[in-house]
Amino acid sequence: MRVLKAAIIGAGSTYTPELIEGFIVRQNSLNFQSFYLMDIDKDKLEIVGGLAKRMLEAKGFSGKVVLTSDLNEAIEGADYIFAQIRVGGLAARVLDEKIPLKYGLLGQETTGAGGFMKAIRTVPVMMDIARRIEKLAPNAWLINFSNPSGIVAQALLNHTNVKTIGLCNCFINMHAELVCTTGTNKFDYDYIGLNHLSWITSVTLKGENVLEKLGSSSGAKMKNVPEVEYDDDLVEAIPAIPSSYLSYYYLRDEQVNNCKDAEKTRGEVCEELEESLLKQYADPNLQEKPKELEQRGGSLYSTAAVSVADAIENDKNEYHVVNVKNAGALSFLEDNDVIEAKCMVNKKGAVPAAIKTPDNPYIVGLMQAVKAYEKLTVRAALNGSRKDALAALMIHPLIGDYHKAKGVMDEMFKANENYIPKGLLKK
Repeated sequence: MRVLKAAIIGAGSTYTPELIEGFIVRQNSLNFQSFYLMDIDKDKLEIVGGLAKRMLEAKGFSGKVVLTSDLNEAIEGADYIFAQIRVGGLAARVLDEKIPLKYGLLGQETTGAGGFMKAIRTVPVMMDIARRIEKLAPNAWLINFSNPSGIVAQALLNHTNVKTIGLCNCFINMHAELVCTTGTNKFDYDYIGLNHLSWITSVTLKGENVLEKLGSSSGAKMKNVPEVEYDDDLVEAIPAIPSSYLSYYYLRDEQVNNCKDAEKTRGEVCEELEESLLKQYADPNLQEKPKELEQRGGSLYSTAAVSVADAIENDKNEYHVVNVKNAGALSFLEDNDVIEAKCMVNKKGAVPAAIKTPDNPYIVGLMQAVKAYEKLTVRAALNGSRKDALAALMIHPLIGDYHKAKGVMDEMFKANENYIPKGLLKK
C-alpha cells in the first residue's frame, strides 16, 4: 500500500474523534502515515488534537500527527483532504436558527433561510480552500462534509478543478434503520434527491419491492430534526421513504412552531454539548471517543467519509450515496446540477448508478425548485449579488414571500457582515 497523507480542515470540531475512529478501523486498508489537523481555533485544536493523538497511539500508530493553523501546510502534498468547517462557529448557527423565526420562517442549520445563510458564509471559504488544493495538492481528493454539503458541492464541482465528493450521513443512517427494520443488509434500494431533500424509492428484498410494507416511518430520525409523525394520507401521497429533513417541507407550519416553542435552539443545545465534550476530551487519560458524541447530529460521519476514501484508494467499485454531478442520471435536471445519488465509487471517483426517474411529480417538482434555489445561492455567494440572493430566497419552497425574504435576508446579512462578500451588504 502506498503511504498517504490526510489533512483534516476544521479539526477543532468535536466530530474529529469520530473521523479518527474511522481511520483506525480501516488502518489495514488505508496506510495513512501522517495526519495534519488544521483549525483557526488553536485552543480547540489543542484539545481535540490531543485526543486524536492519544486515540491513534493507543492503537499502535507510529506516524506523524501535526496540529497546525496553517492551511497551506495542511494541504500541501495531501492525498485526501477532509473538510468539516463551520464558518462563524456555533454562535453563527444560533443566529441562523433564531433570526428566521422572527419572520415566521424555519430556523434550521441547513434548510430554508438558515441553510441559505450558512451557505453564503461557507461557499467563499471552501472556494479558497479549493484554490489552494489546486496549487498545493492537485491530485488530492477533497471529501467535504461541511454543510450545506450539496450547495458546497454545487459550487466546487462547477467552479474549480478539485476532485470533490460531497458527503452527508443522512443516507447511512437511513440505511442502518432499514437494516434494523428488515433484519438484514441483503437488500437493494433506489435513492433519489438532493442533499437533505431525498427519498428511498424502492427497497428490493429477495426480488420483491417491500417499500409499501415498510412505510415512511422507516426513515432514520436525525438528532437535529424534531420528530414528527406522518398520517396515512401524506404517506400515500408520497410513496417513498423520505429523509427526516423532508418533514420541514411536509409539515412546515408545525416545524416552525416546534422551533418557536423550543426552550433552546439546536445550536444552543450543541454549544452546551460541545462544552461538555471538550472538557472530556481534555482528560489526558481519555483514549476513545465519548459515548456523548453520538448526541451530535453527525453520527456515522466517519463511516461515510473514510469508507469513501477506502473505495477510491483501493478501487473497490462499491456503491455509496454521495453528492456528485448529475451527468445525465436524471433527465429533469441539468448535467451540471449536483445531486445526491447512489454512485459507483472507485479510483476514478463517483459515478451515479442508473436511477429510475420517479413517477411522482411532487418529487420531481420539489427537486427542481430546490435545485434552482441552490444554484442562485451559489451565484450569490460567488458574485456577492444581492439580487441573486433575494431570488434564491423567493424561489425556496419554505420562503417564497418577497417581504419575508427581503426582511430575513437584510437582517441575516447584517448579523453576518464579518463573514460574507461585501456586495451583499445593504448600501
